Amino acid sequence: MQDNLSRMKELTGILSEAARAYYQENREIMSNFEYDRLYDELLALEAETGVVLAGSPTQKVGYEILSELPKENHPSPMLSLDKTKDVGALQEWLGPQTGLLSWKLDGLTVVLTYEGGSLVKAVTRGNGETGEVITSNARFFENIPLKIAYSGRLVLRGEAIIRYSDFEKMNEEIGDADARYKNPRNLCSGSVRQLNSQVTAQRHVNCVIFSLVQAEDVDFGNSRSRQFAWLKEQGFETVEQKMVTAETLPETVAYFAEAVKTSDLPSDGLVLTYEDIAYGESLGRTAKFPRHSIAFKWADEIAETTLSYIEWSPSRTGLINPVAVFEPVELEGTTVSRASVHNISIMESLELGAGDTITVYKANMIIPQIADNLTRSGVRDIPKLCPVCGGETSIQQVNDVKSLYCMNPDCQAKRIKSFELLVSRDALNIDGLSEMTLEKFIGAGFIHEYSDIFHLDRHREAIVAMEGFGQKSYDNLMQAVKNASHTTLVRVVYGLGIAGIGLANARMLCRHFGYDFEKMRHAAAEELQEVDGIGEVLADAWCRYFASEENNGIVDRLLEELDIEKAAESAGEQENRIFAGKTFVITGAVNHFANRRELQELIESKGGKAAGTVTARTTYLINNDVNSTSSKNKKARELGIPILSEEDFLKLLEEEAKERPEAGDGIQDGKDS
Repeated sequence: MQDNLSRMKELTGILSEAARAYYQENREIMSNFEYDRLYDELLALEAETGVVLAGSPTQKVGYEILSELPKENHPSPMLSLDKTKDVGALQEWLGPQTGLLSWKLDGLTVVLTYEGGSLVKAVTRGNGETGEVITSNARFFENIPLKIAYSGRLVLRGEAIIRYSDFEKMNEEIGDADARYKNPRNLCSGSVRQLNSQVTAQRHVNCVIFSLVQAEDVDFGNSRSRQFAWLKEQGFETVEQKMVTAETLPETVAYFAEAVKTSDLPSDGLVLTYEDIAYGESLGRTAKFPRHSIAFKWADEIAETTLSYIEWSPSRTGLINPVAVFEPVELEGTTVSRASVHNISIMESLELGAGDTITVYKANMIIPQIADNLTRSGVRDIPKLCPVCGGETSIQQVNDVKSLYCMNPDCQAKRIKSFELLVSRDALNIDGLSEMTLEKFIGAGFIHEYSDIFHLDRHREAIVAMEGFGQKSYDNLMQAVKNASHTTLVRVVYGLGIAGIGLANARMLCRHFGYDFEKMRHAAAEELQEVDGIGEVLADAWCRYFASEENNGIVDRLLEELDIEKAAESAGEQENRIFAGKTFVITGAVNHFANRRELQELIESKGGKAAGTVTARTTYLINNDVNSTSSKNKKARELGIPILSEEDFLKLLEEEAKERPEAGDGIQDGKDS
């Protein structure tokens, strides 16, 4: 009994950590196959012992809420579904009843509410008890109607998803392979839970309805299928469903198993629901599962093979990614011989070594992954030297994940990938400088650093004579380089490839420092961390980059080649910067704004800074409880910093706008803006 309890405690910790990484941080520290295996082991131990430990993943639903989106409790808990991988178990569950079999979509569950024919609220599933209000973002989902003919109260549940075709297009537009999105589910989750609806609108999010919760005064004749037909009439996209009996279930499961191979919708299984609504509801629920539906997870086709070796693939950031190369096997109708292992931590959990007998499968019938290692000879032969440059490597641990890095700053892989990022679409956008072309130019000695790109004319004859080139290709390239010399500071900052500084962070840095690059590059870590999205790790990476005399020289020579727009002025922001030079700290609850982030964005849009802590550089502290004895209020009083309520802030905003009438067209309360 004690051994079982110890194992249960261990499994609870492992699974909770994996779930936190997956749901909250959009990263994976173990495969779905491994997670399901450990989860089922824990479930079996709980059944055997009759004990369920506090914090057990078998009792949790969804993710914990960490963002600053408004929160709302669900009227009734949103439960997950019991699951099986056995078609026979599905038949037994359905019994003599008729059911609807449909896709189990792999995205983010949302609840939509319509009143008077209009969408009035959208809330995520959250942890099952409490969700995040994403109404403004849901209005930008591509396929949901904002107004419908039905005027009663309508409550629906759907899955926010990004189609594979849209996901692939978005990744194609990202020049840097390291910056590409990992999978549609993670991208969708991040897109739906944005604080900026414009980001959601750009991500092609769709919502596919899978359940009708409430429709006042509509008689569906106790039929789920009639609910779906009515929803289609209202303009909703509903999940594909097939009517089944126990006898027809196997052939219908086979239909979906074939369809998933070419489906544009991310799916990780099927859902079987009783067609008879009253019967399903009469069965009640367990603590975690409703009894009217059950999930079917694909019984993964698993093949046994031999691991030939681990291939180590360096990237521009220095990260060297392990890829398992094995004897080719047939899976889901295709031949596979490679699978990403992601990092050393996963290698260690599998005790993975060359020559081992492994089993492999396709996650969601698409992505090759290692299911298990049958011989477990142990991790070995981690390269001490980079396979590209021969430089020293180092195993580094970030949070709970161990990865291998090349420590040579002049590694050719880093250089090629760095140049590839600089010329990518979101950076300088130089069409014609592909990775292959860059490799040729660097190998020929035409490019040693960024500024050399703007002097390729020195090598005209050699370039024209290169295979695949010619005068026309050369002329087009020179024109693209000339066009790229006129750019924006945001593009330049992103293109430098500083670890962790993506396009959004580059934009926030530029805005925070008033598009003054010299201030940005000489900023201390403390000031950098005042920028939204820049934490200790990113601030440290920024400071280390600009602590290098060599890096500064490379950047200086690049800047000499560029004509950088005055972005703030050209965007019409300069005249609106009424809070330029002022730093605000916001604390406590807000009344006139949806949340503190909305107030922060207003301050930043007017040129001000929104910091997290009160310091001597703080101009105002905003706290509706002006007389509070909180630590921030106390610190503000010690430093003689004014404490404003929201009403005080809005008056200040109005007064500043009056002094500079060109700055805007009036003041709006946060709820109306």
